[in-house]
Amino acid sequence: MIEKLPGYKDQLTALDERLSTSEVMSNMKLYKELMMERSHLAPIVEKLEEMKEITEQIEDSKELLKSEDDPDMLEMAKEELSELEEKLEKAEKECKVLLIPPDPLEGKNIIMEIRAGTGGDEAALFVADVFRMYTHYAEKMKWKMEIMNANETGIGGYKEIVVSISGKDVFGSMRYESGVHRVQRVPETESGGRIHTSAITVAVLPEAEETDIEINEKDLKIDVMRAGGPGGQCVNTTDSAVRITHLPTGIVVIQQDEKSQLKNKNKAMRVLRARLYEMEEAKKAKERSDARKSMVGSGDRSERIRTYNFPQNRVTDHRINLTSYNLEGVINGDLDEFIEALKISAGEEALKEA
Repeated sequence: MIEKLPGYKDQLTALDERLSTSEVMSNMKLYKELMMERSHLAPIVEKLEEMKEITEQIEDSKELLKSEDDPDMLEMAKEELSELEEKLEKAEKECKVLLIPPDPLEGKNIIMEIRAGTGGDEAALFVADVFRMYTHYAEKMKWKMEIMNANETGIGGYKEIVVSISGKDVFGSMRYESGVHRVQRVPETESGGRIHTSAITVAVLPEAEETDIEINEKDLKIDVMRAGGPGGQCVNTTDSAVRITHLPTGIVVIQQDEKSQLKNKNKAMRVLRARLYEMEEAKKAKERSDARKSMVGSGDRSERIRTYNFPQNRVTDHRINLTSYNLEGVINGDLDEFIEALKISAGEEALKEA
């Protein structure tokens, strides 16, 4: 791999020169694309330079072994050579990972949809628990979270809640949360103490910019209506709620959280754009890999990915066979163990494929 260093350095130099041109500086979309390319290329150059330096040190150690007679010096040289060879092997593995082409979605913010599935009120309460779990994690990561839409049940749960999350590496960290989350516990309303199993679905959609996907106004049917649901001064008093139907796909988005009809329409368009973008990306992924599913899952919302067992204080991720007995910590946003393990697993799969 080291022999490729001059070529990569030339690419990086040419990229830096192009980034400083007025043509690129005045085109924000092109600038972002080239900066993403640079953020992929620069670490490769840095790692290859490190490997080159280690290789030169290994050659020096081998020469020393040939010319040295002192037993103590020979022993030290052998130890140093062994350490350098281990260091080079580690650097080679890291470089192989860096050489994997970056996912163009990696830097995206997300829209997350959490919905109650089987289990009635208990499922709705678990939606609230999982929403709080992600809220705590977002706070820890210093991400910004905004509620787009919420359909409350009146007992502290949600039939569904839609939020946008923005910040550094949001999609890269949260992409593997898509799927079915199952909970096993005794509901507060259960007098017999029986454990119930309920399920909710989580969808993580990369948030699309207007330049990412084009929506034709002629393809939209927009209805306004009075907001429904519990509480709120403007509920059922003004036509502020907005329902947008995308006629070609049949996707329907309803937004009613804001008092302003315009604000609701803008939020609904963000959700619609994200759903259409996800559909396009799923289509591309299917074409690339014929719907091949890696061990960390495809992000399919029907796939059961994790079980939260309250009586045993246990959380299990079924895709990577990882179990934690810190359920309370996980529900309070301590998700690092799972998110890092899923990232590593996905990286290993990508490396095998590459």
